[in-house]
Parts: sequence; structure tokens; C-alpha cells
Amino acid sequence: MTTDLPARMLRLLSLLQTRREWSGAELAERLGVTTRTVRRDIDRLRELEYPVEGTTGHAGGYRLAAGAAMPPLLLDDDEATATAVALRTAAGQLTGMEETTLRALAKLEQVLPARLRSQVAALQESTATIEWERRGPRTDPQTLAALAAACRDRETVTFTYTTRNGAGADRRTDPHHLVASGSLWYLLAHDHHRDDWRIYRLDRITGLTPTRARFTPHPVPGDDPAAYVASKIASAPVRHRAIATLHEPADAVRRRTFALATRIRETGPGTCTVDCSDDHLPRIAQTLAGLGADYTLDADDTVRDYLRTAARRTLDATGWHHGPRRGPFRTLTVPKGS
Repeated sequence: MTTDLPARMLRLLSLLQTRREWSGAELAERLGVTTRTVRRDIDRLRELEYPVEGTTGHAGGYRLAAGAAMPPLLLDDDEATATAVALRTAAGQLTGMEETTLRALAKLEQVLPARLRSQVAALQESTATIEWERRGPRTDPQTLAALAAACRDRETVTFTYTTRNGAGADRRTDPHHLVASGSLWYLLAHDHHRDDWRIYRLDRITGLTPTRARFTPHPVPGDDPAAYVASKIASAPVRHRAIATLHEPADAVRRRTFALATRIRETGPGTCTVDCSDDHLPRIAQTLAGLGADYTLDADDTVRDYLRTAARRTLDATGWHHGPRRGPFRTLTVPKGS
């Protein structure tokens, strides 16, 4: 039971920051006090200009609303450490948020207790990030934050979605989960118009608008949002088809190419296929090169032409080209001693 008033007030404020809404009975149970004491403590927070709102509904409740200024954020040791590490990792990962992320990290580190500051410093000093040139789509942080809030609050949203073919359409959905895959973020939502689950890439979402309408969560197929999204991404239509057949067990290939686990299919004793189809021809070439074994290929002509061109350039670069060109290819002979 929290009998010390300042400690109880801080605990109450911390609870209000962890969830959208609490009932008076829930807060009383967490604090080990009566609901009457909770009401008095809520009044004290309001006197200190914390924007605590009362909510309607069965038995009523309380929530911390947006105010003129952000109230002090109360974190326990694990939460503070996780936040600091996440901020450091996120710096540079979201469009236009690099400097803002580092400023937030600096503020947090300044107030960390010495024991936590040393832990965070050790983590940062012993880890590093390889920066690759970013050519692909990047997620807008405001869209990500707004959808995260809608998932948490179970609030229906509307937005305009641009498909892979460039067509735009208005959507009204119940957002359930956000799933990260590499540099891309996906929204798993229940679409009102189709009355079914749909997956949306966040970089293709514009005009996101909360509706203030609450929804009852739908059961996610398979009870695993990440696995469901991964399976749908693997089976989504793509521009270029490429299926490799390997004379190796599927489990052995999965261990070498874990990123393709959902696209590997066992076809018989000691054989399997790997679906390397993609919208991006260089990515197909990279995937095939990473198989680490001989394979036969069933692919579109566009894919075959690209791979032949890439292979010819590689052979030219290694000095294995001898003899005149014949049509689109060279006659290749292996030098003695090779």
C-alpha cells in the first residue's frame, strides 16, 4: 500500500501515462487505496495543472489528456534504459527525425541516474550501426506515431492509399498492429469496405485522419500479426517472377537464407523451391547469389535477360572472356590453369 502522499502521487501520474484510460477501481487497486482517495489525488493533480479528464461509461474513469505543456515523464529503470537505447538506434532511421531524436536522447541522458547512465553508455560504446545509402522509401514519423496511437486507442482511421501500380483510393480501417520489415513499416488493419484484413505500406499512406470512432478488436488470423504479415508479403503479386529449384533439403536452405523462410517450399526428399520473385531485378540477382548452391531457374524473360547481362559483366570483370561475341553472348573459354 502506498501511504506516502508524494510517492503515491508520482505513482498515480506514472500509471496515467502508461494507458489511455483507467477506471477509479483499477487505480485504487494498483495504489492500494480507496476510490475516494483516488478522487482526492486526481483533484490534487488537477490543482498542479495536470490535465486529467474524467471519462463517461460504466463506472467512469480517468485519462491524462493533452495539455499546454508536456508533464514530466516518469520511467522506471528498465523503461529508461530501453528508451535511451531505442532513441540511439532510431536516430537516422526516420525521415526528418535525426536531429530531433538526438535532442531527445540528450535530454534523457542528462537526467538518468548514474547507474543507468553507465549502462546506457556501455551499450552505446559497444555497438555500432552501418549506414547504407538509402534509396528506398522511408517512413514518415508523424504517420507512424499517429497510427501507433490509433492501434493503442482502437480508433478507426481514414487515409488515401497508393497501390504499387500508382492508383490512389480512400480507405476506412480499424488499425490493429504495426509491423516492421527491414526499412519498411506495414499496417495490419481491418478494412471496412472489404470487411476483411488488409496490409498497407506506411510510405504509401497519405491524408491520415483519426475519426474518434472506437472499434472492437477483431481476432488476428493465426494470433501472430508479424507471421501473418510476413506470409502475405511473400505471396503478394510482384512484377518479375523467379523460382529456383535446389537439390537440397528445405531446412538446410532456410538456415542459410533465413530472410526467405516464408518463400521456401519442400518439393520432395532432398529438394525444395525458393520463390525469389520481386519488383526489383537487382534484388532477385542478390537473392539467387545468396542461395549458396546450384539451382535451376524458372523465370520471366526479363529476369533471364537481366541475369545474363549481370553475369557477362561479372565474367568480363574477372577476365574470363575470350573469343568474339556471338549474338548477345560471348564465347567463353576457361584459361589454362584456372
